[in-house]
Amino acid sequence: MPLKAKKIFVLDTSVILYDHESIYNFAEHDVAIPISVLEEVDKFKKGSTVINYNAREFIRSLDKLSTENLLQKWIPLNGTTKGKIRVLSDEDKVVDANKVFGSEKYDHHILNVAATLSGKSKKNVVLVTKDINLRVKARALNLKAEDYETGKIKDLDHLYAGKSELFVNDSSIIDRLYSEADGVPYSEVLEEKPQFNHYFIMKSASNSALAWFNPETENLERVNKEQAYGIKARNAEQAFALHAIMHPEIKLVTITGAAGTGKTLLALAGALEQRRDFHQIYLARPIVPLSNKDIGYLPGDIKSKINPYMQPLWDNLSYIKNQVKDKEREAKKIDELVQNDKLHITPLAYIRGRSLSNVVFIIDEAQNLTPHEVKTIITRAGENCKIIFTGDIFQIDTPYLDAQSNGLSFLVDRISNQKIYAHIKLEKGERSELANLASMML
Repeated sequence: MPLKAKKIFVLDTSVILYDHESIYNFAEHDVAIPISVLEEVDKFKKGSTVINYNAREFIRSLDKLSTENLLQKWIPLNGTTKGKIRVLSDEDKVVDANKVFGSEKYDHHILNVAATLSGKSKKNVVLVTKDINLRVKARALNLKAEDYETGKIKDLDHLYAGKSELFVNDSSIIDRLYSEADGVPYSEVLEEKPQFNHYFIMKSASNSALAWFNPETENLERVNKEQAYGIKARNAEQAFALHAIMHPEIKLVTITGAAGTGKTLLALAGALEQRRDFHQIYLARPIVPLSNKDIGYLPGDIKSKINPYMQPLWDNLSYIKNQVKDKEREAKKIDELVQNDKLHITPLAYIRGRSLSNVVFIIDEAQNLTPHEVKTIITRAGENCKIIFTGDIFQIDTPYLDAQSNGLSFLVDRISNQKIYAHIKLEKGERSELANLASMML
């Protein structure tokens, strides 16, 4: 086969802030970094978010590569199969995007570099950016432009859902699920072994049951609609989610679904039900700053700064307390857990660096995390640690992430079929009749 023609990929700031190792992910092709990208990245190096981390790590990587002048010559990237890298200015521009689009922007300097390089080089030049508007502008200048694909889910429509319906011709199979504690061997029902901890809505002509595939026994076993700290599963998917949350052998759980499906509520209720098995319960969510301003920009003390971001978690906690108000002791126990720091609600940035041993760690709004940040969290898990990620992969609040590239989608896609992992996609909204009507009709 003939070798593919080498290309030059011009990277935008958005790619660097998404993945600080991106310069190494273009195989044998060359990588160009516009000087304006360095200026932009420099503005992001201070702070505690993953974007700030990526900015700092990229600057360090570039420092190690710059043994020679990156502005004057192409420098080989580490590794024999890699291309070269260079930092380019737009001094000798063949087109001025600032004049074309009528404003002075960093983005336009990046376009100038790509256009100039395209005019001078014999290689194909491609601008790589996660900024959709910049891709549109590039194509208006007849430049090739692409999204950064590394870590992106290719087939979102077939992303693992964690459950499926199963029709059985023999209704006695379902009767045995109710009567036999060890369940039914999967081979009596299925031709192929299902994924570990996969859930089934089993139906026959006369009866039905909820079941899961136990990876230890390799049997299909019944799942009950259990109750956790006053919260009872209202549908099959919620029953599956509670089962995964409260099963001691399942250490990592992901729960996806639209607003109102009960993701956070179930995770919190399940954690409270298991409070005696762990030393602490952490509830965290990523804080999405306004523009490029950290929460320090907001007025007040630290509690005042983070309370607006954490309020949904407190709302779920209050709802659970109301469900057990007839049991005064259980309601008081929640207050005691908060007061004694056994139940800790905090921004995700404040969790980094801590050892996650003997804890249930719930990460809400996990769709706003990058794949790298999800990996960082999980790799901190110590002994007797259970981690639960919840989120809606179609409700992204951060720039440079989408349904295909966020950390939650990446996790579901990459880690399925592991004995200590379970996933469930919640389908039905249970918040209220009014909320369901809005979801369906608006």
